[in-house]
Amino acid sequence: MTATDFDDVLKGFSVFGRYHSLFLLFTFLAFASNSVYSSNYVFTAEEFKYKCADASFGDNACYSTDSENRTTHCTEWIYENPNSFVAEFQLACQDWKRTLVGTVHSFGYMVGLLVVGPLSDRLGRKLTLIITGMLGGVIGLLKSFTPWYWVYIALEFLEAAIGDNCSPMFILTIEIVSTNKRALFYVLCSFGYTFGGIMLPSAAWLVPYWRTFLRVIYSPALFFFLYLYFIDESPRWLLTKGKKDQAVAILQKAAKMNKMDIDKGTLEKLTCEETKDISFMQLLKITFSSKTLTKRCLICIVWWTTSTFVNFGMTINSVSLQGNKYINYMLISVVDIPGNFVIIYILNHYKRKLPLIATFVAGAALCLSQPFVPKSLPWLSITFYMAGKLMSSFYFNITYMYTSELFPTYTRNSMHALCSSMGRIGSIVAPQTPLLMHYWSGLPPMIFGGASLIAGLLTFLVPDTADNSLPNTVKQAEALGKSEKVRAIEGEVNLGFSKDDTGLNLDVSRERRVSRL
Repeated sequence: MTATDFDDVLKGFSVFGRYHSLFLLFTFLAFASNSVYSSNYVFTAEEFKYKCADASFGDNACYSTDSENRTTHCTEWIYENPNSFVAEFQLACQDWKRTLVGTVHSFGYMVGLLVVGPLSDRLGRKLTLIITGMLGGVIGLLKSFTPWYWVYIALEFLEAAIGDNCSPMFILTIEIVSTNKRALFYVLCSFGYTFGGIMLPSAAWLVPYWRTFLRVIYSPALFFFLYLYFIDESPRWLLTKGKKDQAVAILQKAAKMNKMDIDKGTLEKLTCEETKDISFMQLLKITFSSKTLTKRCLICIVWWTTSTFVNFGMTINSVSLQGNKYINYMLISVVDIPGNFVIIYILNHYKRKLPLIATFVAGAALCLSQPFVPKSLPWLSITFYMAGKLMSSFYFNITYMYTSELFPTYTRNSMHALCSSMGRIGSIVAPQTPLLMHYWSGLPPMIFGGASLIAGLLTFLVPDTADNSLPNTVKQAEALGKSEKVRAIEGEVNLGFSKDDTGLNLDVSRERRVSRL
């Protein structure tokens, strides 16, 4: 009996069929919530003017010096907005505490990915995204009630670490469609990020008090438990866990919803590598036994660091541009709408590698040029800024997908989470970039441009993946970009590991077998 590849079955499903359309809706909402929760500190802990109650001090002045050079520090402050985050936590002359909120969120997300990624590989994509989604809502609501700054910081860390469902949602998204539809489906789902980017400033504008604002945006997250009934687990993940009946049932359900027939014989001939649970560290050992995958991992970390640093940095700094801060933030998000259609076309016609290089380099050029635009032409400066932000969104989206395609199935979510986690160094540093404007307003975009250029040059060292199915083993992952070799490996009867695959003995790595399901 000839084996049937899982990807061949998925090719029969249209991303515009009823099943995938409904899944797209729920992914859209999950990504929208991630967009809101990952950046709400921009408005929650926004900057407000303050002055010392002593009239001899100037605005935002922390101390004064008399004629005899004696320094007097202010002890009582009057805030422009007495109900602001800065005022309630008494953060006058402590800007670092205000920007620390964003940094701690990014650090929490960085740590959390190392937990959520392996958890998703162990418990499944669906259960993990439900747990993290609901925890995010609960912790977010708790933040709105705390009267203590450092408790708020601790909750900010916990929310990001165990309350963000973006990673398992993303992996689930790319695993339920075939190779040739992966880019289209993901980009359509990513409109959720844009929607969240519009809803965040809208909510902040309509609900200016930061505590009420937090309650408004986090309450809907409590409904993530409904995903237990509305979405299915990844059939690909179920197959790797040896749960054939469940995987087949999902495929049959999808076919029924799309009013299409799947040959039962085809489903009976499905083959997939079946694995037992192993630790996250063991997964890393298996993957890093390959020098090729180790190099890719390091390059992916650079991609992620650059993407998070530039994307978050430019988003945060957008509220400092001339004009209404809420509208500016919306514009930064709205520009992604036409951009997403462009990226769909690019990914479908120009694969992955060339678009990633081009967008990194173009983004670098725009960022490096922006500080030198004449100040008498603010519209041109904003245009350069928006175009640079658009490029950063392009390469962030490509990085998200590209990373997931470079590693084998059994470690895909873990490696994606690892690269994303290490790359969060960029988003940890990004909230501090507004402080650099005190030295020179052009310093942040210059740094953004330099980082983008370095990442673009490193992209030459990885293979393209657009024409290949998602790899299941280390050998298949190493062979990416060499289509004939990949097809030969995929045609082998033994799809599991050998000692040559991983450099590990079979009993050290894990027990496995190939089952004809």
